[in-house]
Amino acid sequence: MRAFSAFHSAKLSCLSKVVIFTTTTTPTITRTRLSFPAKPFSCQAQFADSEIDGSFSLKVVSPTLLAAEREEAKAVLSLFFKKQGLSNAVATRTINKSDHFIDHLIAKLHYIYKSRYLVGRELTTLEIRDALIPYLESLLEEHGNIVVDVVENFPNPPVKEKTVVPVSQPNPTLDSKKLKAMSRVSEIDPDGKLRPHILYLIELGLDLEKIRAITQRFPAFAYYSLEGKIKPVVEFLLDLGVPKSDIPTILNKRPQLCGISLSENLIPTMTFLENLGVDKKQWAKVIYRFPALLTHSRQKVKTTVEFLCEMGLSAESIGKVLTRSPNIISYSVEDKLRPTAEYFLSLGVDVAVLLFRCPQTFGLSIEANLKPVTEFFLERGYSIEEIGTMISRYGALYTFSLSENLIPKWEFFLTMDYSKSELVKFPQYFGYSLEERIKPRYALVKESGVSLLLNQVLSLSYSDFEKVLDKKVKKMLSNKDKSGSSDDLRSDNVH
Repeated sequence: MRAFSAFHSAKLSCLSKVVIFTTTTTPTITRTRLSFPAKPFSCQAQFADSEIDGSFSLKVVSPTLLAAEREEAKAVLSLFFKKQGLSNAVATRTINKSDHFIDHLIAKLHYIYKSRYLVGRELTTLEIRDALIPYLESLLEEHGNIVVDVVENFPNPPVKEKTVVPVSQPNPTLDSKKLKAMSRVSEIDPDGKLRPHILYLIELGLDLEKIRAITQRFPAFAYYSLEGKIKPVVEFLLDLGVPKSDIPTILNKRPQLCGISLSENLIPTMTFLENLGVDKKQWAKVIYRFPALLTHSRQKVKTTVEFLCEMGLSAESIGKVLTRSPNIISYSVEDKLRPTAEYFLSLGVDVAVLLFRCPQTFGLSIEANLKPVTEFFLERGYSIEEIGTMISRYGALYTFSLSENLIPKWEFFLTMDYSKSELVKFPQYFGYSLEERIKPRYALVKESGVSLLLNQVLSLSYSDFEKVLDKKVKKMLSNKDKSGSSDDLRSDNVH
């Protein structure tokens, strides 16, 4: 591994101030049943990233892929429930009663990634998780300990039942502070108007219920002044090029941003990150993807950057990684990044290349995600060196589900006229839709009676694929005509 170079002194000498922010803990889910107000039930967290209904034509999605996606969505939901303290049995039972909510999650995926479906590219397990986990967390923030009931009864409100005492009693002091903050959101002045900062937030696109939900998990939000805190930050974000329509999502994800001093913390932190290579022209996208980046301490960022340097990434590459995948800062270096790097090094993978091409791979579990994929290919006759080559060429390979992606595509590959080594050359095969891309195109190749490289079959646009196929067919027919003429000539000479 390359040692941490002079980049440390050149880029990190300015590390003096540390931005520290408090975080809130996520409440444990309990099976408490509460009655809802007598008004139409609406899920404020619905499509937190898009603010739309998620409708998408299912005509472009095959039944097989839909079934696979449902299983992936169920797995994500199960993981989410277990993380909140539910047992495996309770999580499974809840999911089995939540078909409408699963359909709702699938619709969300189809909207977010609609361009991917149109070109026949399947989603990776990690992409599905990245889309659904934040949404589920926003539901938890909004509905607290009744989120299980929200899921089971979706799209209707939870059924009123006898209240069950929560497992852990709430802290009266904390509870009163939270209630006071939430009541402050709805307070009106003698003229019947809400507080100025609440009216401003509503004008931005945050409705009153969403503001209350934010305050519930981060009570300080109710006390931020309009002119001194909220408005300067919002205007700063707008000046950076953040669309006004994105502001509600950013504040919902990270309301702490409004509590940060622009001159003492936010701007110096951004300058610090720009010095590390973050593209200043991309700030609007970076903040929308991961607003928490600006609330991490510089020491946390420095620790991650030092690790990336140690792995062999250049200063320029680090900047691009932080720009494209800023959430890598949230991964623990010692608990997540380093063990994952050591695992890939054991496979002969160039970790610097993998970190640059597919940093999200380092968010996966070694035991639950990485090792099973390695064993899958070992069992099918590939060497460690070949597996290392495959992951180096296609970083997303380890993000796919075994049961819903790798296994069915492998089984179909065995019916194709290719050697196993073709997958070492083109592991991207596993990134294409089996029903929408692989099978139809391979059927056309077989029908034409010609041979194409696997990457020609899948990676070309449809028009280029048709051109290559047509060219191959014409060449084959031309060769047959020449062969036929030669046979006729030899026959004439004999006579």
